[in-house]
Amino acid sequence: MPLSDRVLMGPGPCNLYPEVVAAMVRPMLGHLDPEFLGVLDETCERLRTVFRTTNRLTLPLSGTGSAGMEAAFVNLVAPGDPVVVGVNGVFGQRMVEVAQRCGAEVTKVEVPWGEPIDPAALLGAHPAPKIIAVVHAETSTGVRNDIEALGQGKGDALLVVDAVTSLGGMPFEADAWGVDLAYSATQKCLGVPPGLAPITVNERARAAMVPRPRSWYLDLSLIGDYVDSSGGRTYHHTAPVPMVFALHAGLGALLDEGLEQSWARHQHCGQILHEGLDKLGFHLFARDGHRLAQLTTAWVSERHLPSGVDEAQMREILLSRYGIEIGGGLGPVVGKVWRIGCMGHTARVRNVTLLLGALAEVRA
Repeated sequence: MPLSDRVLMGPGPCNLYPEVVAAMVRPMLGHLDPEFLGVLDETCERLRTVFRTTNRLTLPLSGTGSAGMEAAFVNLVAPGDPVVVGVNGVFGQRMVEVAQRCGAEVTKVEVPWGEPIDPAALLGAHPAPKIIAVVHAETSTGVRNDIEALGQGKGDALLVVDAVTSLGGMPFEADAWGVDLAYSATQKCLGVPPGLAPITVNERARAAMVPRPRSWYLDLSLIGDYVDSSGGRTYHHTAPVPMVFALHAGLGALLDEGLEQSWARHQHCGQILHEGLDKLGFHLFARDGHRLAQLTTAWVSERHLPSGVDEAQMREILLSRYGIEIGGGLGPVVGKVWRIGCMGHTARVRNVTLLLGALAEVRA
């Protein structure tokens, strides 16, 4: 099957919006070309709309979602700073690792994989943390963690949120929820290739940034001086021009559809997938009431597979025979859980129907 016909339903890159494909073959411009800088300014404004924020420091970082995570902590954490991190999957644990490397005194609030984190446990974990950090939509488990209650109860702490798998695919309200810094990635619900990390930082977080971050490349003050056109630009680095074109186009497609309509489309596809997997005898991994629509996790065992085929071989059959890519489990659920993405342009009923039909046919 041609690579162009593959349906990417894994936890990583999704299929691209057609507008994005067209944008990536635009003639190359220099990273300081006035036309490119105009596109960059529009991209930042579109990101403000999608993050639901008025934060002036809102921009696409040159790097993947993990660069957004690194930028959050290297700019906010000084050695000895108390940081509370919620952990219910791989990416919460990665937050712990990055914060510790910055010298933070980390208090970890951990719950079993598949379970959401109780906001009260995070709020009560330390009497005076500088930062409370949590993943909104945990990609490794398919679980949604509640953010709004953290914003309401954070006190003097800064609320840092990983929105990698949530931005564009489910409600996210940076300003209304009291989020001080949030970062995301382009390759999931935004329908753009991997390579940029959208980030938004409010004035409260900017005032708390360390004066000399350990990373020059991820220094948000320096990057902000390059991206922010209001006071004149200061050169920082060579921006990945085609990727900014791609993000500009992907955000345009998302906003043309309507942000709320995109959330509803993702929710509808996820609901059909959840119901279809249930009819095929699969049990969902994430706790009911906190399951993501855009990233579904399902237990898989021998009874779900043809005789003599293990779960990795089954995923290979789906890929080679039907052109459908789904993901396997991570960490303690390797070989036990599938992770199925309905994100961005991939979140279409026809793709869900194709997957469910393929699973039924292979098992027949």
